[in-house]
Amino acid sequence: MQRWTEQRLPTKWLRPGMGVKRWLLLLAGGIVLLCLAVAALLQLVEPYLWLSFVTGLRPVFVSPAVQVALFFTAGGAAVALAVYGLSRSLLEAFRRTDQEHVVDVVYQHRQRRRGPRIVAIGGGHGLHTLLRGLKEYTDNITAIVTVADDGGSSGRLRRDLGILPPGDFRNCIAALSDAEGLVAQLFQYRFGDDTDIGGHSFGNLYLSAMTAITGSFEGALTESSRVLAVRGRVLPATLAQVNLAADVVVTNGAPVVGNSMEGDDRAGAWQRIRGESAIGAAHGRVARVYLEPENVPAYPEAIRAILDADLIVAGPGSLYTSVLPNLLVDDLTQAIASARAPRVYVCNVATQAGETEGYDVAAHVEALRSHVGPDLFPVVLANTAFSGPKPPGAGVDWVRLPADEPRGYYLMTRDLADRQNPWRHDSDKLAQALMELVNG
Repeated sequence: MQRWTEQRLPTKWLRPGMGVKRWLLLLAGGIVLLCLAVAALLQLVEPYLWLSFVTGLRPVFVSPAVQVALFFTAGGAAVALAVYGLSRSLLEAFRRTDQEHVVDVVYQHRQRRRGPRIVAIGGGHGLHTLLRGLKEYTDNITAIVTVADDGGSSGRLRRDLGILPPGDFRNCIAALSDAEGLVAQLFQYRFGDDTDIGGHSFGNLYLSAMTAITGSFEGALTESSRVLAVRGRVLPATLAQVNLAADVVVTNGAPVVGNSMEGDDRAGAWQRIRGESAIGAAHGRVARVYLEPENVPAYPEAIRAILDADLIVAGPGSLYTSVLPNLLVDDLTQAIASARAPRVYVCNVATQAGETEGYDVAAHVEALRSHVGPDLFPVVLANTAFSGPKPPGAGVDWVRLPADEPRGYYLMTRDLADRQNPWRHDSDKLAQALMELVNG
């Protein structure tokens, strides 16, 4: 009991090495000087007497007005220096070695805390890129992430442990973490195939373990965000176990992988592909995507974030396998339609093999509108920079601007391409363009 009490005594601040005592003494001295100045100004004490006592100067040489000015100057300077030194000593413990001055850290933190409430909807590398840029402007970010992933490490953990696929959540947490560089390297580290956990990334295993510890996947996200100093929140679109299915029109006679159903439409033979990872490998044209089961409830916190948002962003990312799976959750779509915030769809810089080959901006918008209606995202943000090496991959090209005047939506164009990888978005450019919509 005695030790418990001593740990809470104010005298602990006076221990050697704290860097606090000197500033407290200076602060006390400055306050005394300011009090003397006020007292002299109000003629509550004889100014000549105090000046003789403190400075040793003979009163005949200094007027009362000069005495008051000296006391005010000395006291004000002492208080200002003490406050600066005391705050620096206290806050230094919370500043990382790679950060700038404490005052800059505090100022930026305060600015971000007052930043706009932005909801970002999607998954994959596109959402990761968007979040990296937005976190420099605001801490009030909510990432709503697809749960339809069934490939790679995420798919294995989903099947083996019955959890939501952690891969896209891992990427978002890494993007929003204060220590992004180190956390990203750690979370993306993938174990070699010569081990029992070969092919798994550390981040996926971390979230799986945290799910077991907290008892729920949403609890794992909350605790991971706290431990890793994440700016904002990462939420699932739904807690239900869903699978993505697509009607794919076979145009080149290539084989279709995965579970399928065959049929015919005006464009040719089609097959129902089941499984997110199988859709891109079907070598056909995606006509429509579905969730199975269809009527799943949205995660309540995601709905609340949408209704409270100052800006709602869908994309960038794979149109059919990252963006649309979130929007196929009816509750989320209804919440977006009811929200008062500006709603913008960010079109990809390059097309994606197996999903959007040959698409321009208009084709992306048409596919989006055919699934969720014409008015859900009245603003479309698209890239105008088409320079540098051609996007890698067979059948992959730039997403060109529409040849005709956009109808039914406002097309906002900016240079959004990354200089090193011009077929991808630049985080800073993308965030700057979106902040224009927030600031009006």
